Amino acid sequence: MDKGLHFTICVVTAMLLLRESSQAGEEKDPEVLVATNLGTDSRGTGEGLPTLTVTTILEDPYVMVRGAELEGYCMELLAALAGMLRFQYRVKVVGDGQYGAVAAGGNWSGMIGEILRREADIAVAPLTVTSAREEVVSFTTPFLQTGIGILLRKDTASQDMSFFHFLSPFSKETWTALLFAYLLTCFCLFLVARLSPCEWNEPKNEENHFTFLNSLWFGAGALALQGATPRPQALSVRVIAVVWWLFTLALLAAYIANFTALLGSGSEQLPIQTFEDLVKQRNLEFGTLEGSSTFYYFKNSKNPIHQMIYEYMEKRREHVLVKTYQEAVQRVMDSNYAFIGESISQDLAAARHCNLIRAPEVIGARGFGIATAQASPWTKPLSIAVLKLRESGDLDYLRNKWWESSCLHRSRDRWGPLEPPALGGLFLTLGIGLALGLLAALAELSSSSRRAAAHAKKSCCSVFTEEICTRLRIKGAARQGQETSGKANA
Repeated sequence: MDKGLHFTICVVTAMLLLRESSQAGEEKDPEVLVATNLGTDSRGTGEGLPTLTVTTILEDPYVMVRGAELEGYCMELLAALAGMLRFQYRVKVVGDGQYGAVAAGGNWSGMIGEILRREADIAVAPLTVTSAREEVVSFTTPFLQTGIGILLRKDTASQDMSFFHFLSPFSKETWTALLFAYLLTCFCLFLVARLSPCEWNEPKNEENHFTFLNSLWFGAGALALQGATPRPQALSVRVIAVVWWLFTLALLAAYIANFTALLGSGSEQLPIQTFEDLVKQRNLEFGTLEGSSTFYYFKNSKNPIHQMIYEYMEKRREHVLVKTYQEAVQRVMDSNYAFIGESISQDLAAARHCNLIRAPEVIGARGFGIATAQASPWTKPLSIAVLKLRESGDLDYLRNKWWESSCLHRSRDRWGPLEPPALGGLFLTLGIGLALGLLAALAELSSSSRRAAAHAKKSCCSVFTEEICTRLRIKGAARQGQETSGKANA
């Protein structure tokens, strides 16, 4: 009797242990139903509230498995909606791992198919709102805006540095403006040094050290942060020199900072800027998620470039189409592959993996919405709740929280070459300084001419004209001025 009782107890204990082990295994399996009871606050038990079955798909950062729980952007969005609309929910991961597309027999796969088969009440996931899906299900107001972009690996997307890569920190317009500013400043130095009597006191007897070639050498020395002769003596020449030194100091600081950023980030000019560039190149394979809205966007597009992309993917669909987003990101990182997909998801991949980058062009503006069955009473309340979350800033908070970048360097589209408007104040300051230098030189020459005219008992204007002609080596005008002055004295 004791042996039989002991045997029975052992059998029951073993069965209980096996049952607990099986339940633990089911909780860790992302494909099975994950029960969640949110939508109630600390003041209630949630009894009597409607319970919705929610289908979703595993995609970082929207829905992720952490132990036996699901977390992510969509999970927090779902919790906020449940709290606002007072409902409970049970979350399940879509069985076939698809978003939703029409199969050959006319049946829908993925989350759209589960809603149509009444296996789920709503779908909260990065599910793109399309006309084909809208015909069979209803969508709420989009909770995220996105488009179609190209995800690339930096070392495969970047071309080799050109021989003139050192010119990259400034645009062509900026370099042209810099050359013009340099020549204008050197000419002003040359002109003011000739006009100022404090710099060139005796034009007939002594040599002017600020020739045009010397002025060019003086300006170049300032650009290299090196002292150069001749050294200015007059206030007017020094004003121009000081302004030019300040200009070159700020310009060199901008150049060094931008050039260092370009080298540090490895952000050379991307040869693939647009989808047309992607089609023309032959080094990278490209594809998208199988059965996704992106694939059907290119299929239905009338754009010749888009048609070429679709034909390429259709012919090589077994090789270039991927099953999941994680597989796509991993393939981009491991091989010469470009992934065409949702731009907002690609921004996340670039934020998490610093060796990835998204091409600048984004097409097909679209949004992610919550899918419900047609004529569902939950469609309008969910849309209103999404709008309230957007107006309150909660959606922006979730976006910043789950898309936080771990990369420390700045991206290409932030640095780029500096355009002239970015340095407009610097050029304006240089121009004002040149004008002040010229005015100071004329004032100095005018003062000297008045003293000379009073001493020689001549007209101040005639002496001023003679000084200018002499300093600028205008012989004919100087001779004519002297003859006119002689006739006046006679």
